[in-house]
Amino acid sequence: MAIRTARHDEDALEEHHEINVTPFIDVMLVLLIVFMVAAPLATVDTPVDLPASAARPQPREAEPLFLSVQADLSLRLGDAAVTREALAPALQRATGGDRERRIYLRADKRVAYGDLMQTMNALQAAGYLKIALVGMEQAPP
Repeated sequence: MAIRTARHDEDALEEHHEINVTPFIDVMLVLLIVFMVAAPLATVDTPVDLPASAARPQPREAEPLFLSVQADLSLRLGDAAVTREALAPALQRATGGDRERRIYLRADKRVAYGDLMQTMNALQAAGYLKIALVGMEQAPP
């Protein structure tokens, strides 16, 4: 009964050229879980209520000029009613021709986004590019 040990010793000295893929699979599974958690957070499917803002209020000018768009789409520059056609001359009088003055734009919640954009386009056509949107301030949570 002879045992051949030379064959087994040669197998033990052979090099194996294989990559251990277990760490790569672990990393891929972790990345998969991260993306599965992050993907639903990236989509927005809740309605947006734009008038309320938790942003820190910016300092206002001494005499801010407010342009208000009411629910019936009528415009008020300060306290005076103004039509869309008379908006540019009214702004010219109120600002003294200073087109760099900031116009604070307020709009009712019920005003459609398209109507608000038309008002902003009218301000831009009149040469007033510094427009600030005004919203209700809400208390921080």
